[in-house]
Amino acid sequence: MAKPFQIIDEWQLSKVDQVAAAVKREIESKRLKKNAQLPSINEFSKTYNFARDTVEKAYKILKNEGYITSVGGKGYFVLEAPEVKMKVLLVMNKLSAFKKDVYNSLIKTLGENAAVDLKIHHYSLKYLKEIIDSSLGKYNYYILMPHFHYDAAPDSIKKILRTIPDDQLIILDKKIKGLKRKCTEVYQDFKNDIYQALHAQQKLIKKYKKIIIVLRKEEYHPEEIIDGVKKICAETGKKFEVLNGAENITLEKKTLYIDTSEQDLAFLMKKARHQQLTPGKEVGIISFNETVLKELLDVTVITTDFTEMGRIVADCILQRKSDAVKVPFYFIKRSTA
Repeated sequence: MAKPFQIIDEWQLSKVDQVAAAVKREIESKRLKKNAQLPSINEFSKTYNFARDTVEKAYKILKNEGYITSVGGKGYFVLEAPEVKMKVLLVMNKLSAFKKDVYNSLIKTLGENAAVDLKIHHYSLKYLKEIIDSSLGKYNYYILMPHFHYDAAPDSIKKILRTIPDDQLIILDKKIKGLKRKCTEVYQDFKNDIYQALHAQQKLIKKYKKIIIVLRKEEYHPEEIIDGVKKICAETGKKFEVLNGAENITLEKKTLYIDTSEQDLAFLMKKARHQQLTPGKEVGIISFNETVLKELLDVTVITTDFTEMGRIVADCILQRKSDAVKVPFYFIKRSTA
């Protein structure tokens, strides 16, 4: 027979508790509907290679907790799950103003329907593995931002993700090439988003002879951002350069700077003032990702909608649907470009 239950081998749980937890997850997530018949004790034992006594004890726990009932001569059947909140684990690469927008939107949209735990992997596959290994079987959904350092092996990332059932895994903010999983993905298309945003601003781009992206080596930035800007430069005949930080540069006239951190935005604005260059005229400044501060400073931004990102993820959870959704991306023209 098919294996609808994901038995997770957790050292801290007995075999009885592992079986009970697997059935609970299916009932709590509504994948097992009310009145659905469970495999008989003998069927479960044979299919999943557990001792008959182990399965019988697990079924007894589920019956005592109100998850299932037994009908003489017919077997075991699902009752409505007890009123428990869904458990959601959100694993981010770091905390930032943008990530807080995602988190706050997720929490607000889920409301009282779920309890969300937040953990940070700090771009480390080692930390991610530790987080997932210690969390398997404890949550209904695992939401992961797969941003890692450039030298992180793609196969290692996929190996970790394969330990999470497809219907419980949500990939957030960035797609993983070659993942081949039927999980939910709520993502930015970094290369095409930035390319299309700049391509739609031909009049603005025409003012500048060169485009420089300012990154910081100690922080992770998707390589696709660079690819998107390279593409627009190739099409428009602009010079292109990538710089590590803005603290030690001298601004060049007729150059458009795209920063990816508020630290570098501050350096660029300060240097423009010091060199008596007017942003939007002698030089251009575009900042990645919108914040209230950038709006107040009248800074041009290219940005995804992080609040919408959190809402979409929550909606997928509440409606128990798997989907691949690209988050809206915007160019907000202000005085600095």
